[in-house]
Amino acid sequence: MAARLSDDVVATELERIDGWTLDNDVIAKEFTFSGFSAAVAFVVEVAIAAEKANHHPDIDIRWNRVRLALTTHDAGGLTQQDIDLATVADGITGHGSG
Repeated sequence: MAARLSDDVVATELERIDGWTLDNDVIAKEFTFSGFSAAVAFVVEVAIAAEKANHHPDIDIRWNRVRLALTTHDAGGLTQQDIDLATVADGITGHGSG
């Protein structure tokens, strides 16, 4: 099981990953796309990365918007896995603005 990050580490990482917000023990970001197909294509790429990492975000799709929410339930909060997957999501080519 991954170790829970300290509040100080979470704060530092949030400065590095642009547009992600902290709400209790969850980081979240909304991405906006040109339309539904582009949003779903982004979700597919995130899903592939999540499977490889064996770490799965909550995903909400609303036409041209996708909201990702990350936490590590087993650790009772945020872990490096959450930060890493957020970074991967941000780096997926063709994603819209966050």
